[in-house]
Formats: sequence, structure tokens, C-alpha cells
Amino acid sequence: MVLIQNREALRNYEILERFVAGIELKGFEVKALFSGKGSLKGAYVSYKGDELFLKNFNLPPYQSQNTPRDYEPTRDRKLLLHRKEINYLLNKIKQPGLTIVPLKIYNQNRLIKVEIALVKGLKKYEKREKIRKREFQRQKERILKGRI
Repeated sequence: MVLIQNREALRNYEILERFVAGIELKGFEVKALFSGKGSLKGAYVSYKGDELFLKNFNLPPYQSQNTPRDYEPTRDRKLLLHRKEINYLLNKIKQPGLTIVPLKIYNQNRLIKVEIALVKGLKKYEKREKIRKREFQRQKERILKGRI
């Protein structure tokens, strides 16, 4: 069950590879996710040392009166991946033009997972070309359906 999706990332980036990672959350943050709160807009993945962190992921408290006073909604949250995957991603991030963004947060067997992707930014003309191809495909399908 998908809890949060980052549609903006699909529009602005070319997805090269996808990975599934666990995320370190507190109990009340999990409740907030299940209640539909949270936003991946502007979120990205960065590294500190040899670990990956989800930055700028806004997750407001589930109940403001029961939340710890020092709670920060946009705190860095650690991503849980295998060492081999982390090393691979750290090597790829160092290449110019590549970055890692979260695509969606979902529930899998009572665990919260984050789908992250290694992406390359799209230029404006590439976005326009993508839209043109999609519109052409839609028109083609409409015409074919009308003749059958």
C-alpha cells in the first residue's frame, strides 16, 4: 500500500536505477504516515560518512499535543540498505549530474519501505519531447480504438 508518492520526481528526472530501502522512524512518525501526513516534495538523499540519509522529508506530528517538544518534522532520517548497495550508490553519486531521490514510501509486510532512485536531471527540451511523445501515443490509441 503506497503511503506517499513523489510525482514531481518522475516529471523532473530520468530514472536510471531503483532501490528499496528501509527507513528509521519513531512510533508516532509511523502513525502519522498511516494517517496520510507527510510530503516528499523537495526531498533528496545525501550521505554522511558511509551512511545514507533522507533529507528534507516533511513529516508533521500525528498528534501535536503528544509529540516530544524537540521534534523536528524535517529531520534527517537514516536509510537502511545493504553495505554493497550503499557503496555502489556512494560511487555513483560522485559522478557529475547524478543524484538520489525518493520516489515513494509504502507499507510492505508491516514494514515501512522507501523506494529510492538513482536519477539524472532532465533539461527543459527533454521534458517537452517527453510530453509530445505521450500526447502522440494517446492520439494514436484513440484513432485505433475508433476504427476497430
